[in-house]
Amino acid sequence: MKIYIAGDRGMVGSALVRRLTGEPGVTVVTRSREKLDLEQQAQVEAFFAAERPEVAIIAAARVGGIYANKTYPAEFIYSNMIVAANAIHAAWKQGTKRLLFLGSSCIYPKHAPQPMPEECLLTSPLEPTNEAYAIAKIAGLKLCQYYRQQHGVLFHSAMPTNLYGPGDNYHLENSHVLPALLRKFHEAKEAGRAEVVAWGTGAPKREFLHVDDLADACAFLLTLENPPDWINVGTGTDVTIKELTETVAEVTGFGGRIVWDASKPDGTPRKLLDVSRLTELGWRARIALREGVARTYAAFLAEQAAGTLRGF
Repeated sequence: MKIYIAGDRGMVGSALVRRLTGEPGVTVVTRSREKLDLEQQAQVEAFFAAERPEVAIIAAARVGGIYANKTYPAEFIYSNMIVAANAIHAAWKQGTKRLLFLGSSCIYPKHAPQPMPEECLLTSPLEPTNEAYAIAKIAGLKLCQYYRQQHGVLFHSAMPTNLYGPGDNYHLENSHVLPALLRKFHEAKEAGRAEVVAWGTGAPKREFLHVDDLADACAFLLTLENPPDWINVGTGTDVTIKELTETVAEVTGFGGRIVWDASKPDGTPRKLLDVSRLTELGWRARIALREGVARTYAAFLAEQAAGTLRGF
């Protein structure tokens, strides 16, 4: 079985490559952006026509944290919508039998019930700080749903919670909260600083999933004969940003104090996925948060030594 992984150089795509390479009967196909620009429809259709993958996993996306989403909403909505539309349409047109589209937990309303079930999609307004990205991901999810409904193809979606792990982006302004914190505390420790300033109040609660757990969940979903149109993927547990920050400080060995800058936005008060549907199907996350942060810090140090850290 030939599986195309779009976005293999990103954190999620590289985890999928690690998970699926070597699986019996599986051939993994990838293309760098230099060889295949997913924003160019003609290139995407030519690729699918030439390679004819039986399965496609669309992990390619423009991603970022609160600052990046607020600063570049036009880029976020355009790039993510066009990549989803090009890949999904070309896969259908060229006879790809199965496609798994990766969305995000930010597709759900700002004040969704907690934990957030799949059914709460489009029931009330989105979080304004990442609305552009969320709309693009909803469009991809709905494309899969309607192509499946109209054309009978097995196109479905997975909605992961906040992800972290090897290959993350460590840019201090454009990254997500966990890698940004990891870099801040590492650099503060190395410089011998007495304090680290963290954004917001620390009160919001977030759920974090190690990217290797997501890759394993995707492999599991591909074995299902009749998967849901979209399904949440997470741990089913959350922590406050304050607790996360203290965990990162401990793992990195930072011994100073943490100062909270309440003038910076907190974002959504709480984001916890209802993962009961996936649990009932037979899959659970296995990597605990502290273990995952320790693994990620080890990868950070290795990537730093190799000169391959993203966002530097």
